[in-house]
Amino acid sequence: MSMHIGEALAGDGNEVAHIDLLIGSKDGPVGVAFANALARQSQGHTNLLAVIAPNLAVKPSTVMVTKVTIDGMRQVAQIFGPAQEAVARAVADSVEEGIIPKDQAEDLVIVCGVFIHPAAEDNKKIYDYNYEATKESIANAMGGKPSADDMIAGKADAAHPFRGF
Repeated sequence: MSMHIGEALAGDGNEVAHIDLLIGSKDGPVGVAFANALARQSQGHTNLLAVIAPNLAVKPSTVMVTKVTIDGMRQVAQIFGPAQEAVARAVADSVEEGIIPKDQAEDLVIVCGVFIHPAAEDNKKIYDYNYEATKESIANAMGGKPSADDMIAGKADAAHPFRGF
């Protein structure tokens, strides 16, 4: 498959993490999206590579795409700090655990949409929730979850937590 798609929500409150991601080959549509995300930046939407620490980027190479406009240095520090490390460690752990095959780590790339609420304050929760959501979204993507049958079976009882009613 040239593209795996995953999604997951973790946590609550202003630190809630919602991850949408694509995993695919460098020479496919995900590779094009990866390159465009790094090459086409816009004010308030600074895309960045996921790194465990400076000079230790993850494999598969992962670009984080901000899903809300980043406004102010507090949000910048949150995306370039706890969220960045959380996403990177979730990718690294997914490779170590075989969720992403290690022998494909150089051939694949990940585009990871990250949500940081403008009122988020607790950096430990930001880290924990983004790690959990990223790890789950990777597992969902690589496992083809939910299946069409799972979606049909669950839709009657499901309620979106932010639908407003």
